[in-house]
Amino acid sequence: MKTVTVEHIVKTYPAEHGTVEALKGISFEIDQGEVFGLIGPDGAGKTSLFRILTTLLLANSGNATVNGFDVVKDYKSIRNCIGYMPGKFSLYQDLSVQENLEFFATIFNTSIRQNYGLIKEIYEQIEPFKTRKAGQLSGGMKQKLALCCALIHKPTVLFLDEPTTGVDAVSRREFWEMLHRLKVQGITMLVSTPYMDEASLCDRVALIQKGELLSVNTPKGIISEFKKPLWSVSADDMFGLMKAIKKDPGVESCYPFGQVHHVVFKTEENSETRLQQIAVQNNYNKVAIKVIEPNIEDCFMALMQD
Repeated sequence: MKTVTVEHIVKTYPAEHGTVEALKGISFEIDQGEVFGLIGPDGAGKTSLFRILTTLLLANSGNATVNGFDVVKDYKSIRNCIGYMPGKFSLYQDLSVQENLEFFATIFNTSIRQNYGLIKEIYEQIEPFKTRKAGQLSGGMKQKLALCCALIHKPTVLFLDEPTTGVDAVSRREFWEMLHRLKVQGITMLVSTPYMDEASLCDRVALIQKGELLSVNTPKGIISEFKKPLWSVSADDMFGLMKAIKKDPGVESCYPFGQVHHVVFKTEENSETRLQQIAVQNNYNKVAIKVIEPNIEDCFMALMQD
């Protein structure tokens, strides 16, 4: 049995002129003990799906289950066996770290002592601040407290909606290290994020854009689907270079990526020669051209154009 199943889920919201379709009939499954990433930009439909799966929102149509329980008929059973960490910090900011933990433990008829082994490694990092009000914690510490509160009742499935948004790079790395240690304990995790680099930290990912799934695969599997050569190009005038490349009728895509531009041609024939010609014709200096391996973000950009 799959831990999470999503079948043809549709969700719409009323708008000024008709409706907005946030989820357009999406389907996928998650195995027990898997770290599954839902990767996409803001407005892609990630939070709507999370709220449906955590029984906080009703879909317009379609079916979904968590641990074999239907998200509509068995919502009480689901709420007892999942942990949910929403994207916005939603703990009680005027309560201390300790008080927040005790409150959430009490809600689920358990205690910190009973399930301390599950949160021990995380809690030890915030224990020196246990008397501090949650609203006065740093972003990284708030993140750790929210994770402890989501775990305190020992859930079998953990939903993490953009848990690393707004925290520094070190806290992001530490958070993912914590998730992988939780995975060893058999907890299934569904993690949403707008950060494409976090896709490689998941067992499988679903790329989502405007309510549609573009691909569901392992990170390596998604990258293997990128069939055309990917070129890295740079010069002294990067903006002018991008405009010149985009004007070429043989170019399929060109977009900035850090200090370079990533370029894909419609056909492989004479791609490097054409890039060199563009550089020479426009008198660019410090030109560097090379073939590179695509990453998840390159794959996402390519799938958006299909």
